[in-house]
Amino acid sequence: MTLSKRRIMRNILLVLLSLVAIFFLIVVPLFFTYLITSARFRFPDRNNGKTPQSFGLAYQPIEFHSSDGVLLKGWYVPAGPTAHGTIIYCHGRNRSRVEMLPMEVYGHSLGYNGLLFDFRDSGESGGKIGSLGYLERLDAIAAVDYALKQEHAARPIVLWGVSMGAAASLMAASDSPDVAAVISDSSFLSFRHVIVHHAHLFFHIPSFPIVDEAIYLSAWRAGFWPSEFDLTKAVDRINPRPILFIAVEGDKRITPEVARELYSHSNSPKKAILVVPGHRHGEGFTSEHELYEQAVKKFLASISN
Repeated sequence: MTLSKRRIMRNILLVLLSLVAIFFLIVVPLFFTYLITSARFRFPDRNNGKTPQSFGLAYQPIEFHSSDGVLLKGWYVPAGPTAHGTIIYCHGRNRSRVEMLPMEVYGHSLGYNGLLFDFRDSGESGGKIGSLGYLERLDAIAAVDYALKQEHAARPIVLWGVSMGAAASLMAASDSPDVAAVISDSSFLSFRHVIVHHAHLFFHIPSFPIVDEAIYLSAWRAGFWPSEFDLTKAVDRINPRPILFIAVEGDKRITPEVARELYSHSNSPKKAILVVPGHRHGEGFTSEHELYEQAVKKFLASISN
């Protein structure tokens, strides 16, 4: 092979290596960043198209703004003048408020007002960027403020969230003293932990360098540092207010060890933990509703005393 041909082959090889590097170090992290910060996909839900009225509950459509100006839409379901308190329901990633309808029906049966709403970039609400719970904490706080100021809702105020909604609820409670208690169903440990774990679980790739890039790009796009989104620190700030931690025994996405770790950070004498049988992430209320309902009823009774 002549010298000129070797040079051509070397240049072609360098171009190919550069393209591979660009793909794995730029394109793939940007793709993961899009998945993390844009909730365009919607999981099907058995309650799609339903409202509280579908379950015999009177309600009113509501809308309010988060502190950063995002328009949020939802439903307010009053329990009457003798309500025991108010529960604000926070749905999971790629879901909408309809996911929380079964929980609201049960909460209403216990005598609690209910407020269900769509997080930013979800359902009928505005916003184009999601953050797995960090920005969504502002939405949960806005829902608390709306319930208290516009509906004059009864206290105590309880946040009940599933998955991303649980993380947002813990973050919101850590910032808002108006939140008396949290029901945290399948929350994760931290922004970094949940992304690294899912990348390994679904794509079998290590955190360095692609996942690490996606973590920092996603946080940058949403306007925070990854270290700021840590649920163990949130629980520390919530203390001594009570939290009910719930997990599904066979959940590989958010294992029960996560709930136990968060539980260990709570110093409330009224804290509680429940691990229900099942396998699907965030499906504890469906898979074992009797155990779940008993735990919620007992927890709510404890914070009212």
